[in-house]
Amino acid sequence: MTAPDIRNEFAGRVAVVTGGGSGIGRAIAVRYAAAGGTVAVVGRREEPLLETARLVEEAGGKGEALMCDVRDAIAVEALIDGVVERHRRIDALVNNAAGNFVVPGEKLSANGWKAVVDIVLNGSFYGTRAAGKHMLAAGSGTILNTIATYAWHGHPGTVHSAAAKAGVVAMTRTLAVEWAARGVRLNCIAPGPTETEGAGAALWPDENARARVLSSVPVGRFTNPDEVAESAAYLLSDRSVYVTGETLVVDGGQWLGKAIYTDPRNEG
Repeated sequence: MTAPDIRNEFAGRVAVVTGGGSGIGRAIAVRYAAAGGTVAVVGRREEPLLETARLVEEAGGKGEALMCDVRDAIAVEALIDGVVERHRRIDALVNNAAGNFVVPGEKLSANGWKAVVDIVLNGSFYGTRAAGKHMLAAGSGTILNTIATYAWHGHPGTVHSAAAKAGVVAMTRTLAVEWAARGVRLNCIAPGPTETEGAGAALWPDENARARVLSSVPVGRFTNPDEVAESAAYLLSDRSVYVTGETLVVDGGQWLGKAIYTDPRNEG
């Protein structure tokens, strides 16, 4: 059997990527475009979205920047419906929008809990529901949800984010079973420590924390958004046509040691 030609594997296909203004979301959008795809990048800030759309075009695809708050179910549905109306299809959805900060559980406010759960869990469901109705009608489509390994092993200081991402895993597995026979696949990707501005500020805010995190990664380095995007492309493509309800961990082996970022138990 010959190896698949991945250079144009997304030609004629349309993807929506939330949290597409920077980091992993931007890298996934550009990777999809580099294989011929059309990408709508979604977020709350116009300037970075326009920059991603420009990079998508430079990579050889077609791009558009769409402002939307994923916590707004009505707005999300209107956005997805608009994409389908303009492009006549939606082949992929990447739920990558996230919010996170490290805080001891007893110090987490109700508003802090709600903010993260609304973005990560509710936002992922709103997008999945909106895109899913079109995919189910077409009999094909793939949805990819960005999570983190502490969704199953837990992590001090991440009770809000871990709970939300665990919910996303449960949603993914449940709908993977419900929708498999109707041609729609759902999977998760769990990146490890990644060189992005957002992750660095939240999870290793100083050099000591950075060194501690780096020492926890068996391969001895952080990953980068492009490497994560390459794994995402596999799950979004027909190369993974028999894979659904799974989580691909891209963390250099870090979670196997259950290493920590910043442990609030050790803070005064």
